[in-house]
Amino acid sequence: MNKPLTLIVDDEPDIRELLEITLNRMNIQTCCAENIVGAKALLQQKSFDLCLTDMKLPDGNGLELVDFIQTLPVPLPVAVITAHGNMESAILAMKKGAFDFVSKPVDLSTLRLLVNNALKLSGASSAKERRTRHTLLGESLIMQEIRAKIDKLARSQAPVYISGESGSGKELVAKLIHQQSSRSDHAFVAINCGAIPHELMESEFFGHKKGSFTGAISDKKGLFQAAEGGTLFLDEVADLPLSLQVKLLRAIQEKRIRPVGDQQEIPIDIRLLSATHRNLTDMVRDGSFRQDLYYRINVIDLHVPPLRERPGDIPALVDHILAKLTGANKPDRPSLSASALAALLRYHFPGNVRELENILERALALYDGNHIEIDDLNLPIDAHHVAKSQDFDPELGSLEDHLGKIERKAITIALEENQWDKTAAAKQLGLSSRSLRYRLRKLDMEDLSG
Repeated sequence: MNKPLTLIVDDEPDIRELLEITLNRMNIQTCCAENIVGAKALLQQKSFDLCLTDMKLPDGNGLELVDFIQTLPVPLPVAVITAHGNMESAILAMKKGAFDFVSKPVDLSTLRLLVNNALKLSGASSAKERRTRHTLLGESLIMQEIRAKIDKLARSQAPVYISGESGSGKELVAKLIHQQSSRSDHAFVAINCGAIPHELMESEFFGHKKGSFTGAISDKKGLFQAAEGGTLFLDEVADLPLSLQVKLLRAIQEKRIRPVGDQQEIPIDIRLLSATHRNLTDMVRDGSFRQDLYYRINVIDLHVPPLRERPGDIPALVDHILAKLTGANKPDRPSLSASALAALLRYHFPGNVRELENILERALALYDGNHIEIDDLNLPIDAHHVAKSQDFDPELGSLEDHLGKIERKAITIALEENQWDKTAAAKQLGLSSRSLRYRLRKLDMEDLSG
């Protein structure tokens, strides 16, 4: 089996020697360059598994090398070596696609962890089959872009901030980033920051030593330690009190934590993901969320759209949710009537995908065993729903005619997005090809479908 090959780029002979000795002892071959020109030449001559580059080089900045590596036919993991405390450069490097960073003076144990994680992305693990489209459902352009971004983010250690409304699927996105990453064989630990009492937060996050406070009858590991080697997901991070925000910032920057009552800090190796439905920018502005922590967790921003912005995905989601709730195969699966589906397509969904699941679960308990009808959905009439319903005028036609127009619009959108390919459009709508052809005939759309 061939040894992994790492490119080391640094103009200081002592640093190059230290890195070479460390990696050689890990059974990793090394090749060195003193500047960007030399590094680019080697990258074009040999196939490397990893690149370690200093930020400050004689002929330019290490960021230039990060950019160059992203243009290669098969980009390799690249980690930057930064001056101590220069977090701005490290964050910028990760925004550009760097795998991770290590600060000077280089801590060898931290370096070994970084190298091992990076090399997991090379070789056989890089061929890991991607299945995000079967988990994060939807063939709308925006969902295709999100799945592509998840695949890219999985190849990095950069902290990701996942924004989006409640119920839109932020935790699912976080789990997929973890499952696609080199950390997938370790734990994914999710914390709802709003569900932990403030007085217990420090102990829950960082652990505590026996006797450190009343009730601490034994040592306890915190959630950071539970996620060791894996991914820590901080949901509703906006709910953290300012006192804990300071400690969290230090833990992220130093990659070390101090359990309550302990005199020693403990090194940690985690990937940090965070999310909230609140507007962190506004919270930074009003002083309720630290600006330095915001920039540290928001290295990469991934926005999950609300369901109302991708109505074309609703039929596929309905089909998937009904299958999950009933455990039935497709021929035996309950289905929605055309009018019920049209009603869902025009509904605002303030609770997003989670609300859709609740609506369908309730409908299964009410329907008569044939089709799920509008009445079975029992859709709430909120301000958004009323506003959308005002478009219906009984004097202009029946409710069925009105719902038919909505259904026609959804089908037209799906056909346009799939270049009028009926098979692909049916798949996007969660329909069989036969069912789509029936609807096209019923709606007198056959001549418009290409």
